Amino acid sequence: CNNELESEALALLPKEALAVGPLVVSTTLTSDIHFWSQDLASLAWLDAQAPSSVVYVAFGSYTVFDAARLQELADGLVLTGRPFLWVVRPNSTSGGVDEGWLDEFRRRVGGKGMVVGWAPQRRVLSHPSVACFLSHCGWNSTIEGVCHGVPFLCLPYFADQFLNQNYICDVWGTGVKIRADEQGVVTKEEIRGKVDRLLGDEGIKARALSLKSRACASVADGGPSHQDLLKLVNLLREHVMDNRPDC
Repeated sequence: CNNELESEALALLPKEALAVGPLVVSTTLTSDIHFWSQDLASLAWLDAQAPSSVVYVAFGSYTVFDAARLQELADGLVLTGRPFLWVVRPNSTSGGVDEGWLDEFRRRVGGKGMVVGWAPQRRVLSHPSVACFLSHCGWNSTIEGVCHGVPFLCLPYFADQFLNQNYICDVWGTGVKIRADEQGVVTKEEIRGKVDRLLGDEGIKARALSLKSRACASVADGGPSHQDLLKLVNLLREHVMDNRPDC
């Protein structure tokens, strides 16, 4: 939680809460733990792209597509005409991703896009070539995007991801919702249209950068989250001292 991001929600709590967020691991740490091996070649590929040009696409650890929806997403990324970095986990489809299809898609896009099994997400989001984040809106991904000032294309999968999408699009104004058609399929035309809309809206980018500034300031020395963290440490210290057994 964070007083800058969720002040209205915190005000509804019956008792005072200590809001110490956003809690994001530093990009400089090297001992990070991941579900899959990170493809660090993606960073070198990003280095070769123009500033604010790349569509970064990642759907976390659990989102699963059927083959038809995966194909539509692939076609949509190509249709944007923009460079993209796409994370496709080995289990991104219910039956597993067809490696032959993936190899053919890589040949089709050439250097215009890069497909990896897993990416160093925080380092990707902090890269100057990244223009936006096509995301499932999991809370970790949401906060990482916020802390790096990246606008969102929202395609939630389940649970709290739909609420997170509402925060992004309706409360903060830092992203747009991707809509499925009557058959529940997100078409390639929808993807292209929403990418164009997002990247053509300077107001969304400005709000994303403003939110980043406020979130980072809150955890800096003297910020409200930093002060609440110090309060929490002092409360824990007092609790330990009050309950210390007599020698």
